[in-house]
Amino acid sequence: MNIRFDHVTNPVGAKALKYITSANKVVWDSTLPEATRHLVEIRASQINGCGYCIDMHTKDAVHAGESSVRLNLVAAWREATVFTDAERAALELTEEGTRIADAAGGVSDEVWANAVKHYDEDQLAALVSLIALINTWNRLNVITQRPAGDYQPGQWG
Repeated sequence: MNIRFDHVTNPVGAKALKYITSANKVVWDSTLPEATRHLVEIRASQINGCGYCIDMHTKDAVHAGESSVRLNLVAAWREATVFTDAERAALELTEEGTRIADAAGGVSDEVWANAVKHYDEDQLAALVSLIALINTWNRLNVITQRPAGDYQPGQWG
């Protein structure tokens, strides 16, 4: 697979990436737990079929100390016993927030209420922003067919 278009080398694309990256930094500087951030990025990327992001975020999670058992079970988190209740709430919000078109009402009140039980307002702001941002990254990479497999942890900062 060859990339169709490289945002990094295009002046307009690079400028857009700069702003998206700045928004990502706000999320990563928040108190939302790092493990949760990795799980959310991986799950949304799995749903969206973004090989580049799955490659990146699983490698970054391993680099941060995440276990292979948990990473291997992200796609089946409902049946897995290795996630905390807070992580499960974040994964459920990620799924509904990523699959908005699949549900007439968007994110259900039950899923939102469950997330509110586990995260304070700043963490919720970070979580919702992260879900929106990873979906943005997924779409950029899927549309342009950015190939997966060569990412090195920390490559982008």
